[in-house]
Amino acid sequence: MLDLLKKYRTPLLSGILILIALLFYSANLRSQEKTTIFERTVLQLTAPLQNGISFAWNSVSGWWHGYFWLVDTQRNNARLLDENRHLQAELSRLQEVALANERLRRLLQFKEEINLPVLPAQVIAEDASSWFRTVVIDKGLADGLREGLPVVVAEGAAGRVISCASRHSRVLLVTDASSAVAALVQRNRTRGIIRGQGDNLVFEYALRQADIEVGDQLVSSGTGGVFPKGVPIGRITRITREEYGLFQTVEVAPAVDFSRLEEVLILLKDPPQ
Repeated sequence: MLDLLKKYRTPLLSGILILIALLFYSANLRSQEKTTIFERTVLQLTAPLQNGISFAWNSVSGWWHGYFWLVDTQRNNARLLDENRHLQAELSRLQEVALANERLRRLLQFKEEINLPVLPAQVIAEDASSWFRTVVIDKGLADGLREGLPVVVAEGAAGRVISCASRHSRVLLVTDASSAVAALVQRNRTRGIIRGQGDNLVFEYALRQADIEVGDQLVSSGTGGVFPKGVPIGRITRITREEYGLFQTVEVAPAVDFSRLEEVLILLKDPPQ
């Protein structure tokens, strides 16, 4: 330690003397009205050093505060993004509840209009192939279902039950090629048979001279043994009358949007026990 003091004795003494001079200068500065030559010299020599120290301190202080401001902003942004995700999820859930309530309200209104015993069900699966148009519902034999019962939604006829298990059933949609529904033109009672054609329907056996038009609504006639009379099936979209032939070719758009089929009603002849 003594060797170190001896080695740096001169710089240490110089620094101590300068510090004492600065302290003496600061102590007497307030009581003096005029600045001496020595004070002016000290001020001129120390001003650049103080200015540099002040600039460095302000730079470091600004960077330090800026760093903490950025860290705090990043945390706030992460918190706000998390809150936004939660709010978006809640909004989506509430919108889904509102849409489900609207569908159920329309089904309830339809149930009151037809005045028949019904059983509500949820669509839980659909046929993924392009050959068949069927869906699976969450009601079965244990709920009082059996083959042949009609299935409807608020917009109109959806299909009929073709097979039942204890808690599930398969429904053949009216758009399936093997489906046939006795129908009539609501405006003038022209009769025929509705058959499925994949995504659309055709109205068969409408006589060539029958007065039917694009836009006419087709409803079930009640004579097919499945649907009660007056259930909407679809609207005529195209009519072709050949020069020869007994019947017209009539294309029909289904009343039901089967791509959005979620809740259905099964019409029961007798209420489930």
